[in-house]
Amino acid sequence: MKRARVAYSGAVHEATPHANGLQLADGRIVAEDAVVWLAPFDVGTIIALGLNYADHAKELSFGKQDEPLVFLKGPGAVIGHRGQTRRPKDATFMHYECELAVVIGAPGKHIRRADAMHHVAGYTVANDYAIRDYLENWYRPNARVKNRDGGTVLGPWFVDAADIAAPLHLDLRTLVNGEQTQSGNTRDLVHDIPSLIEYLSGFMTLNPGDVILTGTPEGVVDVKAGDEVVTEIEGIGRLVNTIVDDAAFGR
Repeated sequence: MKRARVAYSGAVHEATPHANGLQLADGRIVAEDAVVWLAPFDVGTIIALGLNYADHAKELSFGKQDEPLVFLKGPGAVIGHRGQTRRPKDATFMHYECELAVVIGAPGKHIRRADAMHHVAGYTVANDYAIRDYLENWYRPNARVKNRDGGTVLGPWFVDAADIAAPLHLDLRTLVNGEQTQSGNTRDLVHDIPSLIEYLSGFMTLNPGDVILTGTPEGVVDVKAGDEVVTEIEGIGRLVNTIVDDAAFGR
């Protein structure tokens, strides 16, 4: 089952797909562009992975990571489907990252790999932007690159784990202004979902609503103000985002 969270007529609603747009939980049918799309679940801790596809690490001239490169993101980074992400005027290379987002449903600590998938509630699409100009030291990525307001797009749908038979074999792709620029498959993750859950829960409690962004494959290109970026994952959804300049934010 696919579910979204949207703001409409002064309230937040759960919504599901409908032939004529969206059906709100109260039964009303509304057009997709008549709502404000929110993250499709109540977001807890955002746990992101860097360089978790070997081809992307090579693309950025980094070697394969023996241990997961993990960083955390705050809630202010998150926006929903059809949202706008700002490109600062001093940026010279800003790129998207299409990622499978794994949403935790059952709490756990010291979770064994064999039990890991029982702790997954479902999945959504993530587009996690990076500005390469702002990298400041060997520990990458740092906060100014990856914790920017509006730089992490989630949605449009939350898809129940039971509806995705093979999360380790999903095609990903990105289109910029309708042209495909990135493609990959989750089978190429350096550290797969069960191993990530086992690793993370070894030192931190995973709670419902926590989300693991599993990394992106190769194929990142610089995006400019006015570009429409679409990130898609097989069986999960099609996430649309627009790049805007400083003026859109009064800067």
